[in-house]
Amino acid sequence: MDSDFMNAMADGLCRERFEVVRFEFPYMQERRRTGKKRPPNRAPVLLSHFAEVVDRFGGPEKCIVAGKSMGGRMASMLAAERPVRGVICLGYPFHAPGKPDRVRIEHFSQVAAPVLILQGERDPFGKKEEVSRYVLPDNVNLSWLPDGDHDLKPRKKSGYTHEENLQQALQAMTEFILADT
Repeated sequence: MDSDFMNAMADGLCRERFEVVRFEFPYMQERRRTGKKRPPNRAPVLLSHFAEVVDRFGGPEKCIVAGKSMGGRMASMLAAERPVRGVICLGYPFHAPGKPDRVRIEHFSQVAAPVLILQGERDPFGKKEEVSRYVLPDNVNLSWLPDGDHDLKPRKKSGYTHEENLQQALQAMTEFILADT
């Protein structure tokens, strides 16, 4: 929750005067406590933990749930189970790298809230040319970051900078949040 990427996103949203609540899933809490790398908990544990945090901070109907990678997937899966104001996914894991035939989008049809997915064009978890072939519900909006990878970072030769992509992502999130209020 305190990676450079997550710090930049949270700080940017706070500068726009949005309240941001960050948390770690149980496996990451354990990793931080012991220093030992652990695999993620199973989805029911992650969703239960996410729901507890949301309930502690105003309830789902008042929250826009968000997350990076697996956290974004859990946010969207939580929204398929209970009503939320909106969902933001940063670097959504549409599939495992190298396994584009095992797509993780089936739950989106059960999400009633608006969804914003901010994705790098060359993200190994779902490149633009792959994702453009998926059939996603109308409430799922994709915003592509030029030449971005899973952390939205472009290659130097692209002419884009990571800072530009992060600013574009923050602008898209701000517009998404304000459109919902």
